[in-house]
Amino acid sequence: MTTMKPEIDYTLYLVTDRELMSSASVGESVRQAIAGGCTVVQLREKSCSSRKFYETAHSIREITSRLGVPLIINDRPDIALAADADGVHVGQDDLPCGAVRRIVGNDKIIGVSVSNLREALAARDAGADYLGVGAMYATGAKPDAGIAGMEDLRMIRAAIALPIVVIGGINADTVPNFKDTGIDGIAAVSAIVASGDVAGAARKLKKIFAEFRR
Repeated sequence: MTTMKPEIDYTLYLVTDRELMSSASVGESVRQAIAGGCTVVQLREKSCSSRKFYETAHSIREITSRLGVPLIINDRPDIALAADADGVHVGQDDLPCGAVRRIVGNDKIIGVSVSNLREALAARDAGADYLGVGAMYATGAKPDAGIAGMEDLRMIRAAIALPIVVIGGINADTVPNFKDTGIDGIAAVSAIVASGDVAGAARKLKKIFAEFRR
């Protein structure tokens, strides 16, 4: 039987961070974010062992499957396969997109972080399914990320038809800046997971984005 890549609504893209989260567990953080309207979840684990990453991914997969939201694994195609996630997201210093595709096959989603048109074109040509453009603003969640300006974003959007999600300093104050940029979604880390009201924070971001998206 041939499997197909899932259709993904990138509107509100959650990136987890156990060091910033206000919730008691990653699972609770994810549940609350989805309750608030998050449409896709990326599990990012930067400091745990491979075993712990796998166990967390497996448990989060059960949550996202039950709630009908796709799960993307950050950096690790092996974890994505082992946990049967919907896809994997890689940055410029991770395995190249083409190599990831050879590992995960054609039925998984691959996202690539880019900060300029050159990187975006390379990702598209290597078979990326969507682009994470950023960091749009300086952010504590990923202080070493390269900054992508609004002009970079517009150039990427004009040249590439792939879905684009912006990331890096995305919050209720900055989301309106993306009006008329043609992006497909906003990715948030601390603006959602560090909030005392995770579901409420997600709901607010989604509402602000929806107001100008169409």
